[in-house]
Amino acid sequence: MKTLKLKIATFSIALATLGVLGAGCNSLTKTQKGAAIGAGAGGTIGAIIGKAAGNTALGAIIGGAVGGTAGAFIGRNMDRQAAEIKQTVPGATVIREGEGILVKFDSGILFDTDQSALKAAARTNLQNLSASLANNPQTNILIVGHTDNTGSDAHNMDLSIRRAEAVKAFIAAGNVANSRLSTSGKGEIEPIADNTTVDGRSQNRRVEIVIVANEQMKNQARAAQ
Repeated sequence: MKTLKLKIATFSIALATLGVLGAGCNSLTKTQKGAAIGAGAGGTIGAIIGKAAGNTALGAIIGGAVGGTAGAFIGRNMDRQAAEIKQTVPGATVIREGEGILVKFDSGILFDTDQSALKAAARTNLQNLSASLANNPQTNILIVGHTDNTGSDAHNMDLSIRRAEAVKAFIAAGNVANSRLSTSGKGEIEPIADNTTVDGRSQNRRVEIVIVANEQMKNQARAAQ
């Protein structure tokens, strides 16, 4: 019920914002969208990536925004890093909106079924992602684990936490400061697809990595105004 209410609220804000932006929205670059972030523009981001990310990831991107000219400065930095990740981490889906980046892995790329130990094949993807994160130190990273609804609520929550922690540990070993990393396990409560279908359950089993500006980048952005 809480998930449904949050999705309804996000959608309502998105509708209100789209009424303001109108036809001009399509002509904006992603960096320009970053400059427009506020309560309404946050709803627009929710509408844009809502089908690809859970509410926790959306909240991290929207909540970390500063808006205005500083937001545009941050957006340019995020544009550059997102392009780098797309080029070097082929196993990931990279979504760049507003002042943040969402890097999403289907859990099958990273883990065997019902396991939290990283596959050997996953390590190259995460090594390349870690290199990008280490080379761009002015960001904070949230790692969110998700499952489908197969199995008990308690089991799914535990599995999602262990998977998020496994990804965090691997990234931290790649010279990314622990202070920049946080995790969240959501179990089955933030689906992005229909859990009654095989394809839907596959989409719901995922790890989301959210990259947002830290205070150092925000201060630099404000100083550049």
